[in-house]
Amino acid sequence: MWLPGLFIIILVVFFLASAIRILNEYERGVIFRLGRVLGSPKGPGLIILIPIIDKMVKVSLRTVVLDVPPQDVITRDNVSIKVNAVVYFRVIEPMKAIIDVENFLYATSQLSQTTLRSVLGQAELDDLLSHREKINERLQEILDTHTEPWGIKVSNVEVKNVDLPQEMQRAIARQAEAERERRAKVIGAEGEYQAATRLSEASDILSKNPMALQLRYLQTLIEISTEKNSTIVFPIPIDLIKVFTEKLTK
Repeated sequence: MWLPGLFIIILVVFFLASAIRILNEYERGVIFRLGRVLGSPKGPGLIILIPIIDKMVKVSLRTVVLDVPPQDVITRDNVSIKVNAVVYFRVIEPMKAIIDVENFLYATSQLSQTTLRSVLGQAELDDLLSHREKINERLQEILDTHTEPWGIKVSNVEVKNVDLPQEMQRAIARQAEAERERRAKVIGAEGEYQAATRLSEASDILSKNPMALQLRYLQTLIEISTEKNSTIVFPIPIDLIKVFTEKLTK
């Protein structure tokens, strides 16, 4: 007598387990009924399906962080490098992401790798090292254009690491060192020029006022006298002995 009741309970449990789905706030469900898409994506909340007839595919709307593995790239100036990147994207149209592409994660990953090689192959090494933001924007624009038919929005692309050959690293180090030496010489020459300019201006001022020259001379003597020198040799200004020479000549 209890077997029919047990069978009914098992059927009810099976029905509930197959029919009831709960989707989180960040999830949407694309429902297929006998192979056909049933309306718009469902969720979030409680979803009731017809067992065996309905099939639901869940899609997450959260941002996906896709790590692009290192790619061998030859730049426009024929430098062989290894570059990896990270791509940030999210599904904005779940129905397109399920119907229009077989596996949108795999498709986006493969597209990111080919686009990375293509864009960096058109750039020179100096641009890649010094203008990375522009390259990131270019990658994001291309990927977003190609993934839009899949209902995917690429929000950001970042080139992470650029691995250079050892000989190229040494060449860049020598170039940086030469640039620092050039800047040091330019700064030193600029300092010498400014010092010479100031000395020229000071000499012009002293030549117009002989008393200022004598005061500067006396100030120099005071500075020398404060030092611990056993012998001091200094020139005598002609103006100080001019009076005596004139009397001797008379």
